Amino acid sequence: MQFDKPATTNPIDNLKVVGQPIHRIDGQLKTTGRAMYAYEWHDPNMRYAYGYPVGAAIAKGRITSMDVSTAKKAPGVLAVVTTLDVGERKKGTFNTAKLFGGDEVQHYHQTVAVVVAESFEQARAAAALVKVDYAEEKGAYDLGQAKDNAVKPDESQQPDTAVGDFDAAFKSAPVTLDATYTTPDQSHSMMEPHASIAAWSGDELTVWTSSQMIDWWRTDLATTLGIDKEKVHLMSPFIGGGFGGKLFLRADAVLAAFGAKAVGRPVKVALPRPLMPNNTTHRPATIQRIRIGTERDGKITAIAHESWSGDQPGGQLETAVNQTRLLYAGANRMTAMRLATLHLPEGNAMRAPGEAPGLMALEIAIDEIAEKVGIDPVQFRIVNDTQVDPEKPQRPFSQRNLVGCLTLGAERFGWGERGRPGSRRDGNWLVGMGVAAAFRNNLVLPSGARVKLDQEGVVTVETDMTDIGTGSYTIIAQTAAEMMGVTIDKVAVQLGDSRFPVSAGSGGQFGANSSTSGVYAACVKLRETIAKKLGFNSEDIVFENGEVRSGNRSVPLAEAAGPDGLVGEDTIKWGELTETHQQSTFGAHFVEVGVDVATGESRIRRMLAVCAAGRILNPITARSQVIGAMTMGAGGALSEELAVDTRRGFFVNHDLASYEVAVHADIPHQEVIFMDETDPMSSPMKAKGVGELGLCGVAAAIANAVYNATGVRVRHYPLTLDKLIGGLPDVA
Repeated sequence: MQFDKPATTNPIDNLKVVGQPIHRIDGQLKTTGRAMYAYEWHDPNMRYAYGYPVGAAIAKGRITSMDVSTAKKAPGVLAVVTTLDVGERKKGTFNTAKLFGGDEVQHYHQTVAVVVAESFEQARAAAALVKVDYAEEKGAYDLGQAKDNAVKPDESQQPDTAVGDFDAAFKSAPVTLDATYTTPDQSHSMMEPHASIAAWSGDELTVWTSSQMIDWWRTDLATTLGIDKEKVHLMSPFIGGGFGGKLFLRADAVLAAFGAKAVGRPVKVALPRPLMPNNTTHRPATIQRIRIGTERDGKITAIAHESWSGDQPGGQLETAVNQTRLLYAGANRMTAMRLATLHLPEGNAMRAPGEAPGLMALEIAIDEIAEKVGIDPVQFRIVNDTQVDPEKPQRPFSQRNLVGCLTLGAERFGWGERGRPGSRRDGNWLVGMGVAAAFRNNLVLPSGARVKLDQEGVVTVETDMTDIGTGSYTIIAQTAAEMMGVTIDKVAVQLGDSRFPVSAGSGGQFGANSSTSGVYAACVKLRETIAKKLGFNSEDIVFENGEVRSGNRSVPLAEAAGPDGLVGEDTIKWGELTETHQQSTFGAHFVEVGVDVATGESRIRRMLAVCAAGRILNPITARSQVIGAMTMGAGGALSEELAVDTRRGFFVNHDLASYEVAVHADIPHQEVIFMDETDPMSSPMKAKGVGELGLCGVAAAIANAVYNATGVRVRHYPLTLDKLIGGLPDVA
């Protein structure tokens, strides 16, 4: 199905199942422990072995020799496979650094060997006996030092943008701001580690793994192993979180495959938690300079956003200026990004890449310029709203209700009680409120599905779409139920198998909208097949209450299916609507904090998110996505930071004991409001993504609340107490 015209009225609009607050259909499996995650798959007929990885002890250089003789003699050891054994390997399309193979070391904890043994404990013990000699080389590990050598990216991928004459407008503006902000390296820290089981049958490979994108992984795994993609079968039906860290093939799957080939048995490999921050990907640090010029009435006349980030050679930018190109009006504007070469572990996608760290800076800057002008920060954002792409005024937004989010949020949160900085106190706590706009582009990818109808009237959906805790099973079931006119208990959903049609996968908040649109397309095919078989006019056919009806004639779906059943399969593809209209999601975050006047300890007291993100397919699962994102934003604001050893080139705090994510005690009451919105230009579902919008802007709202509480402006994340304590008022 080609989606190239705005959606008109269709069966989804009935909203008998779609849009309803239905609890997760996979919830019972997960809460009772019957949902098997990658490492848990078990076949009693298989004799599993266990692999334990060995990570490089340097950040840059080459391996000169490896001694695995002692490790091979250790109890229970079946094999030791080294990066020298497998030799140079082609790198997958989506990997910046190689995962395994050859003598080059590109980053700390890059995998150099895997020890396979009868038990996990034996493999772990033997891994400590592997001896590696290196020829270490000098590397670059400090973004601040590397910033001056950063380069302009490929114009075809990430060009600078300029509209009007920023320099002249900024120079002549009555009110100006020129400030620099920094965000640190951050870790995904999902609950389930990267884990895989690999089993060979002749030259065919089956892998149970934890992957957000089945087809991407399958393709890159085949490339790395040097085998035909058709020989690889990948399964990932349940995933314990990803946040972008499982978008791309990781070392666990590669090591399991090599280990299983070496021992002739299925092999399980899970990356140990202390290995994950340096071995896998992370959100790169940024340095961001923002300049804003306004008239006395607060209208922006000039806005510029420049960002610097670092990555491995051939790596990618952290696209922190993207939202600034679209969020606020202003006739004279410019954005630019530069990439420095760093030999730290690979930087790559982490929940809301680009907008999440970009809004951490921009939305503080907006508060700062609003204060200079003397306008309330909510009103300042409203004054500078735009209904068209500011860089391409001829291109309107398909839907944009930022003003509604800000207005409703301010009313519900009691924004009028905010007061001036440092003016509110509750005992030993300084109390403040903060706000930030939320923005994330609406991304879509082609997505396929197969829908089967059997003689029992049961509808089964097959797609390689994944569920990383987002509720994919449930919203896909709701879509099929709505389209086929059955109750949700008559729908079975099978996900995460490479034998199924290729879907969009989970990431970029494109998963829900894209995958349900693919199911919609497949259901349209199935409806047409049923109509043709029954001789019904497909124009007036109705699917309702487990029956198909045309005119005065109705037939139960079970009867229509017959003993052989019926199948519909299709892929949603996207036309030019994303070119003619800017498709984005919007929101507003409001936060109240308390800051201890003596210690500088910051505590969040309450949070509110108001989101405008098209049709909400399931308010329960969508709310869970947003409050999870808000929680992630709390950690990003107050505690999360990968500390870089700039001498040796690694993240020092590479475990959950020292990389401090938000915990239950950090999170207060959270409220989420969804605006009543549909976007016919987005998809047949008229929906958009929301899972990353809930993160975008949260950290800045917290930073702005801390400023309102204390009068201390912090521009460098995280907002730890050492950055506050020197500016706090004297303790009375």
